[in-house]
Parts: sequence; C-alpha cells; structure tokens
Amino acid sequence: MAFHDLPIQKKLMRASLLISGVVLLVTCTTFFTYEFIKSRQEMKEKLETLGKIVSANSTAALVFDNPKDANEILSALKLEPRIEGACLYTKNGVLFAQYSDSLRPVVFPNQPGQQGYTFSSSSLEGFQPILLGDKKLGTLFIRTNLADIYNRFRLYLIITLSVVAVSFFLAYLLSDILQKNISIPILSLAETARAISEHQDYSARARKYNKDEVGVLIDAFNQMLVKIQEQNQILSEFNTNLEEKVKIRTSELETSNKELESFSYSVSHDLRAPIRAINGYGAILEKNHFQQLDEEGKKFLAIIVREAGRMGQLIDDLLAFARLGKKEVQKKPVDVTALANEAADDLLKLNEENFKPRITVNDLAPALCDPVLVRQVLINLLSNAIKFSHNNEHALIEIGSFEEPGIVTYYVKDNGVGFDMRYYNKLFGVFQRLHSYEEFSGTGIGLAIVHRIVTRHGGQVRAEGKVNEGAVFYFSLAN
Repeated sequence: MAFHDLPIQKKLMRASLLISGVVLLVTCTTFFTYEFIKSRQEMKEKLETLGKIVSANSTAALVFDNPKDANEILSALKLEPRIEGACLYTKNGVLFAQYSDSLRPVVFPNQPGQQGYTFSSSSLEGFQPILLGDKKLGTLFIRTNLADIYNRFRLYLIITLSVVAVSFFLAYLLSDILQKNISIPILSLAETARAISEHQDYSARARKYNKDEVGVLIDAFNQMLVKIQEQNQILSEFNTNLEEKVKIRTSELETSNKELESFSYSVSHDLRAPIRAINGYGAILEKNHFQQLDEEGKKFLAIIVREAGRMGQLIDDLLAFARLGKKEVQKKPVDVTALANEAADDLLKLNEENFKPRITVNDLAPALCDPVLVRQVLINLLSNAIKFSHNNEHALIEIGSFEEPGIVTYYVKDNGVGFDMRYYNKLFGVFQRLHSYEEFSGTGIGLAIVHRIVTRHGGQVRAEGKVNEGAVFYFSLAN
C-alpha cells in the first residue's frame, strides 16, 4: 500500500522512525568519515616521523658501508607491531639492508620509488630519502599494516549498529505513545464521518479529546453537522409541499401549452384568412383591372401583393419555429456527406437559372442525429450562403467538418457580403436582420431555427465574418 493511503496512525509511526533513522544515519556517517580521515592522517604522520628517525640513524651505516649496523637499526622496528617491513637502498638504488616481520614477509621493490607515502587496500607504505646535509646517501622504504585500524572500525560499526537498534526501539516506543494523542482524535473523527455518510444520521457528534488544532477541527465539524441538520429539516419541510407545487406548476404549463396551441391555430387560420383575401383580391385586381391603373397604382398594387406574400411566408416560418419545440429528436447514425449533397442539389434546382454558385462538399464526418432536422440546418445555412453571395460573380460555398474528442463540428463557408462581428449577438434571434429586406429578402427566422435544432441536439452554433469578405457558420454535434 502506498504511503499516502496508509492510516494516519501508521503514517505518524513511520514518519517518526524515518526521521530518527535519517538523523542517526547522518550522524554515524559523519562520525565514520571523520574518524576514517583522522586515523589515516595520524597514521601517515606517525609513519613519516618514524621514517625520519630511522633515516637519521642510518646515515653512519651508509657512509661507512656497514650493512650489519644498518640491519640492526632496521630490526629495531620490530617494537612497532604494525610495521611489516623496511629496507635501505644506496644512492645507486641497490638494496643495502632490510627488515621483515616473520609473520608477514615483505617483497621489497627492486629499486626506490618516488618520495612520499601512499595508502593501498591493506597497507601504508612510502619512500624516505636519507640525507647528510644536502647530500643524498640513500633511500628508506617502510611499510605498515592497516589491520589495526580496520579492526577498530569494525568495533565502531558494532557499537553504532547497537546504538541504532536501541535508538529505533526507543523511537518506536515513544512514537507509539505520542502518536496516540494525535491519531486517536483524528481516527475518531474519521469514524464519525464514515458512520454519518453510511447512515445519513446528522445527529451524531464527534468526541473532542484535546483543545489543540485537532480539537478546533472537531468543534468545526460538529458545528457543520448542526447546520446540515437544520438545513435538512428545512428541506424536509419544503419537500412535503413540493409535490403539490409540482402539480400546480404542471397544470400551469399545460394551460400555457394549450394557449400556445390556440395561438398557433389562430396564426395558421385566423391570420391566414385576411392574407389569402388580400392575395386573392390583389390577383383579381391585377388580372382584370391592371390596365385601368396609372403607374402609381400599378406600383402600389405590386407592393401590396409582395408584402402579402411576405407576410404569408413570415407566418409559415413562425409556425415552423414554434413546431420545433414540440417535435421529438430521433437520433440515428447519419451520412452527413450524402445529406449535404442532397440539400445542395435541391437548392441549386430551385435557384435562379442565371446564378449558380459553386458548392463544394468535402468528406464530412458521420454523426448521431435526427436526419430531418439536420437536413433543415444545412438547407437554412446553404440558403443564407447562396443569398448573401448573390452579388459575387465567383461565388464559392464550402461545406466541411473537423473532429475533436467526442465532438464533430461542421461548417458552411461563403465569400459573400459577410457581416460585422459587432452585431454578432443578433444573428440567431427571431426576426433579427443585419441587412434590409430591400437588399436581401427573408424573414429573419432561418438562423433562429438552426440555433434551436442544434441546441436540441446538445450542440452549439457560432459564426465568424468580415464585411465584404464572407462568413463561416459552425455547428457541432456529438459523435
């Protein structure tokens, strides 16, 4: 189990032991390092001093070429048990005299080496020049064993490990005693919280042990439980009347829906009747009495017929927008590429013969959607693109898509008149227009229908545009 998943009792115990262990490790490492360096330095200084003494006493033997005296001088080193051996070389590098411990025979170098003392894995050895004034008479080689220092450090290690073991044991005992003052209140608090979560009993309270920070936390927890209990009581009282309120609200909504249906019926029948009458009498007047009208009368008659047709189209669009709220969205896998090609072909057939924009339909990602409603989205966006590209001789319209994790976004791009982004918030509102009816026909409901359909699919609609540089409309669907 990872450390952060352990109970707080074990975390405190392990933290205490870890801190103690780190402190002991750093202390012991520092002590060993200091003792090791100091012991080596002292041994080297001692051997250098001993070498100088032996060198000074060997000058006469070398001067008078007396190997016997030299051997006697070197044999005095047996009083120093760590000395394994020593020898004298003449100034020409010839072995002159030697001493070797009988228990640890030494193989001496064939000739003297560089002055100084060096450590190896098991010994310290070096060469000391023998001088008489400024004249070099020969060289002393001496070697000492490091077994004593290693034995001493083994003893240090045993003592240290014993101290560490005892320290860990004492740290464990102290941690076990001290951590209870911290862990027991916290464990009690956690157990109370678990019981409340399982049984939803907010009347329970956590026990307070001390007046420290944990005690403050327990007080705050108990106060929170009091507030939750009060809020639950208020919610319980509110819920007793909620069902009745829901029934009243449902009844009000049903009444509103009936009123909306009545309004739709009035729009589709009562408002259509006078529009049909205006259209009918206008047609009769144009057919039977058109020649009797002067130019101004003919102009007024054309305006009446046009505006009556516009009013009829406005009523149709408004009804279509209202019906969208009642139509159930039936999602299924749809080939959006085929849907877009079909919509583009239908619109081009209905369009004026002298204006045929170039429409490019890229390979579009499939979607899970209502094909009838999404086809309406594509028709409305393509109709807008064709309408607002009408003044461009080289009108280009592109339909494409791109995918993101869990979402596919489709776009319809044109190089028409575009729009000013300052008025972006008007684009998807009912009866909102950025251009006059004289410039571009339409009722101002098409983009509102697009917005409602895409929103009912759980998607989003947005647009980008620049005046006289075209526009791009995006809508996203879940994939």
